[in-house]
Amino acid sequence: MHHYEVNFDGLVGPTHNYAGLSFGNVASLSNAKSTSSPKSAAKQGLAKMKALHDMGMVQGVLAPQERPDIATLRRLGFSGSDAEVLSKAAQQAPEIFQAVCSASSMWTANAATVSPGADTADGKVHFTPANLTNKFHRSLEPTTSGRILQAMFNNNRYFAHHTHLPDNEHFGDEGAANHTRLCSDYGHAGVEIFTFGRYAFDSSKPAPSKFPARQTYEASQAIARLHGLSDENTVYIQQNPAVIDQGVFHNDVIAVGNQNVMFYHEQAFLDTEAKFAEIQRKFGDEPVHFVEVKTSEVSVEDAVQTYLFNTQLLTIQDGTMAIIAPTECQENPRVAAYLADLVTRNTPIRQVHYFDVKQSMRNGGGPACLRLRVALNDTELAAVNPAVIMNDELFARLNQWVDKHYRDELSVADLRDPQLLMESRTALDELTQILKLGSVYPFQL
Repeated sequence: MHHYEVNFDGLVGPTHNYAGLSFGNVASLSNAKSTSSPKSAAKQGLAKMKALHDMGMVQGVLAPQERPDIATLRRLGFSGSDAEVLSKAAQQAPEIFQAVCSASSMWTANAATVSPGADTADGKVHFTPANLTNKFHRSLEPTTSGRILQAMFNNNRYFAHHTHLPDNEHFGDEGAANHTRLCSDYGHAGVEIFTFGRYAFDSSKPAPSKFPARQTYEASQAIARLHGLSDENTVYIQQNPAVIDQGVFHNDVIAVGNQNVMFYHEQAFLDTEAKFAEIQRKFGDEPVHFVEVKTSEVSVEDAVQTYLFNTQLLTIQDGTMAIIAPTECQENPRVAAYLADLVTRNTPIRQVHYFDVKQSMRNGGGPACLRLRVALNDTELAAVNPAVIMNDELFARLNQWVDKHYRDELSVADLRDPQLLMESRTALDELTQILKLGSVYPFQL
């Protein structure tokens, strides 16, 4: 039986815009109010998906969410026709209005935490949508994320779906952006590493002082319980509060892992030596490659600006690993020099491939933000909705769909246009037919 790590990339939504909503995310804040290009953003994402497919990877597509979120505006007291709701919200509560227009679901690393059947007590692949409570605009996502995931993985013989954790900061959960799985092979039991920013019930423990720690220890524990993970394949490690305060809002901005490799910055974690010893002990006899990037090689500032660690670390067909990096890494002399040297060192990482995902990068998300990793065997993969798996035909059809429905440019002021809402709903309704998702959006229910 074959085993795969399938990357399900988020398709950028029609309202992709730069509202600067994410406090603690340096790129998001620095590009606030700029004019975006939803069409370019979607096509950049699709190009990366197709390139990974062409490299021999199994690649999937995860649909965006309905925005503007009219249902939430109605819950908040805005009434009338949809056009009137948009107009009132834009005039009376512009910050709320911008939040319900966010296309942030494109970053599907935050869609859910996934545990493969090799790790779970019942042998099923478990999914828990992230509640994303730290940011209002992202907290609107988990219910629809759950519907979309259930439409993609719709077979209870192989897949188990959980409701997102309680909508409270004590159980703030950011999904796979703070979750890493190491394993000798995707089909073998692995070590699931939950990285958290703070303890919700103990304020005496270390925590950042400038920017929020979005993931709690208690949330990570709850996910492990829901997924039926054992103590012997679970490790909890705290993110360094000092790097959170430097703009490292998720662990995947400062570390990334794949199979037997952990690629990380020396300032990424607290109690690193002891926790890495625990990871190695639970991993087993085969050595884990802990590839440390020193501050003297790449500063935290450079890592955040280029998203050196918000890269995809993939095992390619010859068994070696490749880094999928944004072109910002190539354009930074220090980071480019580091990566050129890295592939010559004695580690499994042998290649670097650069991709232009600038529309996403300017809003605070790199290649790793755009994908949700799901380890599957042949039988499980065959049970996945086949319409969401990338191939030449789907690539062409989705590009045509984008050309038909997406705007070339979008400013924050354009978000109040009722026509944009109709364009988005028309596009998403057609997309659910292309991807055979059924009715997953509020306007369809």
